[in-house]
Amino acid sequence: MLNLGKRSITYLTGVGSKKAEVLKKEADISSFEDLLNYFPYKYMDRSRFYKVVEINGNMPYIQLKGRILSFETAGEGRAKRLIARFTDGTGVIELVWFQGISYVKEKFSTGKEYIIFGKPTEFGRTYTIVHPDIDPIEQAGQVAGGLTPYYNTTEKMKKSFLNSRAIQNLQYALLSLLKWELPETLSSDVLEKTKLISRTEAIKNIHFPESADKLKKAQFRLKFEELFFIQLNILQMASYRKQKLKGFVFSTVGEAFNTFYKEYLPFELTDAQKRVMREIRADMGSGRQMNRLLQGDVGSGKTLVALLSMLLAIDNNYQACMMAPTEILANQHYVTVMNFLGDMNVRVALLTGSTKKKERNKLLPAIAAGEIDLVIGTHALIEDTVLFSSLGLAIIDEQHRFGVEQRAQLWKKNTTIPHVLVMTATPIPRTLAMTLYGDLDVSVIDRLPPGRKPVLTLHRYDNKKKELYAFLRKEIRLGRQVYVVYPLIEGSEKLDYKNLEDGFEVFKDVFSEYTVGMVHGRMKATEKEEEMRKFISGETQILMATTVIEVGVNVPNASVMVIESAERFGLSQLHQLRGRVGRGAEQSYCILVSSFKLSNETRKRLEIMVQTTNGFEIAEADLRLRGHGDFDGTRQSGMGIDLKIANLASDAQILQYARDIAQQVLDEDPILSLPLHQSLKEHIQQLFSWKINWGMIS
Repeated sequence: MLNLGKRSITYLTGVGSKKAEVLKKEADISSFEDLLNYFPYKYMDRSRFYKVVEINGNMPYIQLKGRILSFETAGEGRAKRLIARFTDGTGVIELVWFQGISYVKEKFSTGKEYIIFGKPTEFGRTYTIVHPDIDPIEQAGQVAGGLTPYYNTTEKMKKSFLNSRAIQNLQYALLSLLKWELPETLSSDVLEKTKLISRTEAIKNIHFPESADKLKKAQFRLKFEELFFIQLNILQMASYRKQKLKGFVFSTVGEAFNTFYKEYLPFELTDAQKRVMREIRADMGSGRQMNRLLQGDVGSGKTLVALLSMLLAIDNNYQACMMAPTEILANQHYVTVMNFLGDMNVRVALLTGSTKKKERNKLLPAIAAGEIDLVIGTHALIEDTVLFSSLGLAIIDEQHRFGVEQRAQLWKKNTTIPHVLVMTATPIPRTLAMTLYGDLDVSVIDRLPPGRKPVLTLHRYDNKKKELYAFLRKEIRLGRQVYVVYPLIEGSEKLDYKNLEDGFEVFKDVFSEYTVGMVHGRMKATEKEEEMRKFISGETQILMATTVIEVGVNVPNASVMVIESAERFGLSQLHQLRGRVGRGAEQSYCILVSSFKLSNETRKRLEIMVQTTNGFEIAEADLRLRGHGDFDGTRQSGMGIDLKIANLASDAQILQYARDIAQQVLDEDPILSLPLHQSLKEHIQQLFSWKINWGMIS
C-alpha cells in the first residue's frame, strides 16, 4: 500500500521548507497523508455571482466577477494598507489588504478579469472587502463551481500566505500529483456490508464537493473509517489480552477480607458496590489479567471497593499498590485506608516525593522483601528504586492524570502483569469510554452510600454578595465549614493570584470573627499541606483556594462550596468541585457565583449544574457543549483521541455502527490473517504503530 504518511509535505509543489515548517508547527501537517486529512470546517455556496449594484451592508459573503481599475497605498507603519478599486461595470467597490501588500501587487494586475469573494463592509457610501479571496477568471471551474471548502488557519499561517484558499490549492496540487487516485483502506467485505463510497471518491468530495449529496456521503465514509480503525485496534487488543495474558489467580477469599467485611466495615455496602465487587472477584479468579475501569461519582465509595480488592490480593499472598496523582490525594487515601483498617494486622506504607530519606531507606527493602502488604503513593511508586516482592494488584486513581508511559513503569516491576483497576471520579460519556477505554471492562458505582444527601446547587449573581455572606455566616454558626474557589485561567497566573488575594482580604474583613485560610499553586508543598491540615482539623472555618482542591480532599464538615466566576469553569470541573462537599450527613450547598453578562452556552452550563447532580448526565452535556477535544485528560500523552473529522458528541450512532462492523470482522478473522484483510492490517499498523502494546497495560 502506498504510504502517504511517509512522504514529506516539503516536496509538494508550492510548499518548500519554510512553509513546511509553518504547516508542521501550526496545523500538525508534515506529510501528504496529514494534508489529505486536514478537512474543511465549513463550506460556502459559491454558485452565484452578485453585481456591485446589488451589494448592501447586511450581506454575509458575496462573489463578484470584474476588473481591477487601480492600486494605491495609504497610511504609514502598521496602518499602511493597499487599496484596489474594482468594477464589474455596474459600480465600484474597494478591496483592501493590510498584509502581504507587495505579494498582492506582484500577483494581480489592472485590466485583467478576476473572481472576488469576501464579506462586504460599508464605510460611508463605499463598500469594502478586506483581504478578499481573488482568483483569475480561468480558475472559475475550480473555485466558483458551488460548495467551496474553508480550512482552519492561524495568523502565522496567513502571514506565510497559507490562508484557506492556499490550503485548497495545495489539496488540488496533491490530488493532481496522485492522479486523483488513492489506495483503499477498507476491505471489500467491509465496503460490501456498509455500501460506503470509495476512499478516492470520499477524499475528492470532501475537498472539492461535486454536490451537497456527494459531500454528505464523503463525510459519512470518512467519519466511519476514522472510528472503525480505532475500534478495530481496541477490540483486537482486548481480545488478544484476554486470550494471551495470564493473570494471577486469586482463588481465596480469606482472613483479611472476611475479618474486615464482618468486623470493620463501617456501613452496609450499596447494591452498586456489591455488584462491582462481584465483577472484580470474577476477573481476579478467572486466570486472566484484570483490566477494569471503575467509574463512580465523587463520594460514591470507590476507595472502599479498592480496599476490599487489595485485601483479596493479601489473602492470596500478593502485594497491592494504589497510585494517586497528587500528594494530597495519596495522603487522603492513606488516612482513609488506615481508618477503615483500624487495628487489623495489615501492613500499609505511604510513599510520596515528600517521604524522608531515612524513612524511604527503611521502606524500600521492606517492600522488596514482601514485608509490606499495601503501598499507597504518588508517581514515586514508579521510580526504578521501588521493587515489589509480588505485586498482584495495581490500582490507579484518576487515570487521566498519568501518561501511558508513566503507568507502564508499574508493570516492569513484575514478570507477570498485575491485575489493574483504574478508578475515575470523572464520569465518562459512553462514546468517549468506547474510544478511550474500549479495551477495558467497565464497572460503574451509580448509587451514593446511605446517609449522603445530594448537594443543593444554587446560581447567584455577584451583585448579591450581602445575601451570600449572610447565608455563609448562618452555616458557620451551625458549626459548618466553607470552601471559596477562584478560577485558574491559563496564561494569567498573576491575575488569578490577584483575584484570590483580593477575595481573601474581603473575606478576612467580612468574617473577621472567624479564621480564613488560603491555598494556591504558588505555595510550597509544606505550606499548602499546613493550610489544608488546619481546615481538615476545623481550626480554619473558611478556605479560599484556586482549583488545587479539585481532586480528593475529604472534609465531611465542609458543607458549602462557593465557586467565584463560575462562568469560567467547564462543567466537569464544576462537578468535581461540587464533589468536595456533601461528604457528611448534613445538607450541603454549592453556590455558583457569576457575572450578569453570560453567553447562551455559559447560561446553559450553569443551568445544567443547578438541575442535576448526576455526573454522567453532566459529562454527556459537557461533551455536547465543548466537544471531546477539551474533555478532561483526553489529550494526555499517549492516549489522546486526535480525531480529524468524527465528533464523539454528534456521531455516537456512527461510532456504534463502526464498532459493530469491526467486531464482525474480528469474529470472522481474529488476527486479520486472511488476504482479504491485508489492507486493514497494514492500515492499523500505519495508524497505531507508535503506541502498539500500550493498550495492553490500559
